[in-house]
Amino acid sequence: MIQKQIDLMKNGKGFIAALDQSGGSTPGALEGYGIKEAEYKTEDEMFDLIHAMRTRVITSPSFSSEHILGAILFKQTMNNKMEGKYTADYLWEEKGILPILKVDQGTENKKNGVQLMKPMTKLDQLLAEAKKHNIFGTKMRSIIHQANSEGIKDIAAQQFEYGKRIYEAGFIPILEPEVNIKSDDKIESEKILKEEILKLLQDLDNEQYIFKLSIPSQANFYQEIIEHPNVVRVVALSGGYSQEAAVNKLAENHNMIASFSRALLQDLRVNQSDEEFDKTLKDAVVKIYKASIT
Repeated sequence: MIQKQIDLMKNGKGFIAALDQSGGSTPGALEGYGIKEAEYKTEDEMFDLIHAMRTRVITSPSFSSEHILGAILFKQTMNNKMEGKYTADYLWEEKGILPILKVDQGTENKKNGVQLMKPMTKLDQLLAEAKKHNIFGTKMRSIIHQANSEGIKDIAAQQFEYGKRIYEAGFIPILEPEVNIKSDDKIESEKILKEEILKLLQDLDNEQYIFKLSIPSQANFYQEIIEHPNVVRVVALSGGYSQEAAVNKLAENHNMIASFSRALLQDLRVNQSDEEFDKTLKDAVVKIYKASIT
């Protein structure tokens, strides 16, 4: 763990780009980019196409440390190269952007109104690979659909349990207990989740965590978490909001920065010229950056 990198994440101005679509979400990401499923036949071809898309994004002049603090990667992206360097090294050495790795293995079926993460049977091996690739931090996601106290308590406990293991292995973990933005009782879910997080933060020693949370229904609702000494940063997921909606809602929450995927990439297309692509990406980056520094 490099203190310079922790300080950058804690105090730097900017946001985190989420480029970690995995096997299940990759076809949708490619379709949004303008590549239909009929255009590839195998999983390898699919991953080659998504890596080409991510390479185009990351190597774009518009993707820079002027506005971006970190980028979340999928394992396949970490193990691939951009312009002759492994992706994490390219991000840090060429761009000054912190590389972060998605480590969860997906979510369980819904129970008690939530989807816990599947047991991370490959975590130790993945963290060993991440260390070789100079990864700064990790990200893992679970989902809250209903304001079920038992389910939300289980979600928070699982996130903190894995977070401790990851921190002790030498990384800054991003804990992502996402609240479904379409939930009928989203506000109540957020109240329960905040209470559980604050409880569990009291039991920490020197661990340092980042939290990735849905943009709250009540502005500045997570301020106590943002100000906690064991919290490096609180970042917001777009959760299915359009770019415009996500940016407007985030701007209402001071000291909460973006970690957007769809809202960052939604207007990029494979058939755009490099000039059009860079301009479109720059427009999105600047909008998200401005909302992140409120």
